[in-house]
Amino acid sequence: MQKLSMEELNRMSVEEFKSAPKIPVIAVLENIRSAYNVGSVFRTADAFLLQAVYITGYTAQPPHKEIKKTALGAEESVTWRHFANANDAVLQLKADGYKVFAVEQVSNSLMLQKMQFGANEKVAVIFGNEVAGVEQQTILQCDGCIEIPQFGMKHSLNIATAAGVVLWEIVRSRIN
Repeated sequence: MQKLSMEELNRMSVEEFKSAPKIPVIAVLENIRSAYNVGSVFRTADAFLLQAVYITGYTAQPPHKEIKKTALGAEESVTWRHFANANDAVLQLKADGYKVFAVEQVSNSLMLQKMQFGANEKVAVIFGNEVAGVEQQTILQCDGCIEIPQFGMKHSLNIATAAGVVLWEIVRSRIN
């Protein structure tokens, strides 16, 4: 095994990324306190060629030095949009034909590993505040809630980690 050079990775330019066909998945960030977490989600969205990142409430938005530090330029390539609140984002997503899911532990949640999406199915996934999670009012607007199985003592993940897990699982199911 030999580590690949930057040239061998065949990375897209920002222009190539912006014009490339996207996977119809949107990550929605609801009141995320840490701009570092926001930057990490941008980087994940770039890695998986997602349609967009929607930022709601007081979540930090580009340009922001902490987003830039963890996004490593993905805030320039990934399409993003800010909404005053998650309600406005969900209404827009539904009008655009997206199924909307919150990532949250609720009664009757859908376990991530059992979720199946069609290759062209439009899906939006809401990730909530680091402490409070997705707001109950937002959950009531969703088509369902996705739960990440967890087996240890802790029953929560950092939002950036949760986004990586959930978004990869949704993308993975579309590329196999």
